[in-house]
Amino acid sequence: MMDNASRSERTRNAALEAALTVIARDGPARLTLDAIAREAGISKGGLMHQFRTKHAVLKALLERQRAYFKNYAQQYIAKVGPCVSQPSLAVQIATLREAGIKRHPVMFAIIGALAEDPGLLSINREQDLVNTDAIKAESEDPQLALLRKAAAQGLALTAIFGMSTLSEKERMELFDRLLDDEQWSALAKAPSQLKAPSQLKSPGQKSPLGRSRS
Repeated sequence: MMDNASRSERTRNAALEAALTVIARDGPARLTLDAIAREAGISKGGLMHQFRTKHAVLKALLERQRAYFKNYAQQYIAKVGPCVSQPSLAVQIATLREAGIKRHPVMFAIIGALAEDPGLLSINREQDLVNTDAIKAESEDPQLALLRKAAAQGLALTAIFGMSTLSEKERMELFDRLLDDEQWSALAKAPSQLKAPSQLKSPGQKSPLGRSRS
């Protein structure tokens, strides 16, 4: 006989799976508590015991997805940690690769739902700031490290939204190159070599002598 805690957890998981199904099939705008309850085969009262609002459902979906990728990142760094010189960057690139692989239907459904409730994105932004600070702190050339991360984000997002013209093999090969520190070491610059924004001249900007720099 199932105890109350187990029954509650089963209902919660069934509701979240039903929410993903509704979003993927009908679109985020059709996600309602009634639709979730109907899809999950549970009463609306039973659903509301777990989630009082649609916002609570979306938040739970996001947290579950974050927990999945957090666990993936921990397993990845435990496996390759001693072999990489920039572990924070490696974890971010590898996790984005995994997000691109797991793009349908879960990732696309969640991103579509977040468009309905942009406030939930603040959770991801706060974590991304932490990740970015860690990447910059460990890198000899923070700009190059962030460029590699941005390239990985582009590969993942174009895959998630179905916009990529690359084959799966080509995309994985590009991720492999982004992960390969040795290929990037020759391009890395020491902090003393990096120009501040004020030192970068835009095309047509006049020099102190009044001549335009081409």
